[in-house]
Amino acid sequence: MADSARILVVDDDPDIVESLRLILESQSYEVLSAASAEEAFEKIQAHRPDLVLLDIMMPEGTEGFQLVWRVRNELPEDVADVPIIIVTAIHNYTDLRFYPEQSDGTYGPGEYLPVQGFIDKPVEPAELLAKVGQALQQRN
Repeated sequence: MADSARILVVDDDPDIVESLRLILESQSYEVLSAASAEEAFEKIQAHRPDLVLLDIMMPEGTEGFQLVWRVRNELPEDVADVPIIIVTAIHNYTDLRFYPEQSDGTYGPGEYLPVQGFIDKPVEPAELLAKVGQALQQRN
């Protein structure tokens, strides 16, 4: 699967994009990138990635949240179901928690944000590759 999986990395920080690219390409994933939610939305439609790694906080604020909802609600079903993993440092800046195991109980797993997982920055390569592999395997 790794040989053909196309992953879109969405982050406005070029250093983060490059570090994720190096980790993913070391496992033969094809990596595309986008620096904004709008660019990402266009690339998802044009390239139909197998997985999206998405930052929440970008220049326009919490663009990542809006992108998730646009993908899930505005695209055809075969594109809208692309697995999305949030890669974020937002937990360093807010008490809000999105993980089921850290939730305050208000939302169940996947209710708050319909994504397949979360990874905190700084990213540990082994965790990234494990979550990417798991999300890709679940899609097949």
